[in-house]
Amino acid sequence: MKQSTKNRKKAASDFHNLFGEERLARQLLTITNFGKQAFDSLHHDLGRMLVESIFLIERENITGPDHAPLVPGVFKWGSEGGSVFVGDQKIRCDKPRIVGPDGEITLPTYQKLKERGQFSDELLARLMAGLSGRRYEEVVVKAAEAFGVSPSSVSRHFVEASAKKLKEFSERSLADFKPFAIMLDTVHRGGVAFIVALGIDILGKKKVLGFWEGATENGEITIELLAKLEERGLLLTSRCLFITDGGKGIIAALKAKFGKKLMHQRCVIHKGRNIQKHLAKKYRKRAQELFTIALQHTKHEDALRALTELEKWLRGINPSAANSLLEAFDEILLLHRLNVPEELRPSLRSTNGIENVFSVVRHREKNVKNYNPNYRGKPAKKGMSQRWLGTVLLNAESGFRAINGAEHIPAVLRAIEKLQTEKVDNGKEKAA
Repeated sequence: MKQSTKNRKKAASDFHNLFGEERLARQLLTITNFGKQAFDSLHHDLGRMLVESIFLIERENITGPDHAPLVPGVFKWGSEGGSVFVGDQKIRCDKPRIVGPDGEITLPTYQKLKERGQFSDELLARLMAGLSGRRYEEVVVKAAEAFGVSPSSVSRHFVEASAKKLKEFSERSLADFKPFAIMLDTVHRGGVAFIVALGIDILGKKKVLGFWEGATENGEITIELLAKLEERGLLLTSRCLFITDGGKGIIAALKAKFGKKLMHQRCVIHKGRNIQKHLAKKYRKRAQELFTIALQHTKHEDALRALTELEKWLRGINPSAANSLLEAFDEILLLHRLNVPEELRPSLRSTNGIENVFSVVRHREKNVKNYNPNYRGKPAKKGMSQRWLGTVLLNAESGFRAINGAEHIPAVLRAIEKLQTEKVDNGKEKAA
């Protein structure tokens, strides 16, 4: 047997022994769903967050807390950009600064990590392998101790680091972001609901715009989120295309703000699932096939005809399924009415763009201790869900790419303006 084969089998056996068959299956599925780009991005982000935490711990050990400095004349002095090696990869990071009587004091761990090979990939591999929340702090402590840093206040420094990221995320200006489309969806974390807005600008570039916390997904939370985005400089106009999963509260808030000029595309994936929920299992596969075929038509009239035929077929099986389809005809076919090119449609016909971000959020936050409200019977730490969500959303942006077909966006904006004019004119004729 070749040595490479032996190594491969040994690695598989080690994974199985450490996590068990079920855990291993979940990990492999997660990696498959994220793809190589997301996997590499996760590896990069975990390494950076870990070394930045070690830097913060070490600085505290040198200077002492702000209220009780250890050495007179030695104090914290903000931070600056730097770079270190994690394994064989050089990554950018924030380097905390210290100033003493004779000038700036360099962190010993930063000097060590400037050298290739000082930080082992093995530690990151253990983190990404899905260690439990109980062992997450243990791993960080061991990492700090490996560089001669006392880990006495690890948790406090994680709070400080994530709070800084939340402030950066929630207060950054959006004045330079020119929105073409905005996806709105809800992620539930720590027992509360967060409505998150993901924007696509007129050049096809994506950006997480912000989030707002509430007990449930409703219109008031959406209104507050949109108002907050506008306060930060985002110009929201009726020319913007909104994509949602069909939540009634979100749609009601958008209609209240934009009226008849609202450009709303319903997520076709969520609508397909909603239709199937009404059907017996023996009809679901055929219903989904007909639904998919209808939406694959390029022209609006062809797609409308196919959906109408599907609605009639559903009505003979389950009227509730037929009604679920019928009530969303206009919102399902908005891209068809706007004659959006085929290359651009996949990025706009569903909330997959923001769902992918949520997948990254769920994967990266699973090791956070005391995150859930009932963790070991203890209440959730105040602000933990907001701090961690803001940190992960901000980090997730590093893996964003421009959407396919972005060169067609100007033509779609012109089509939106034309359609809005027609809707307003038709409304006036009916009123007369």
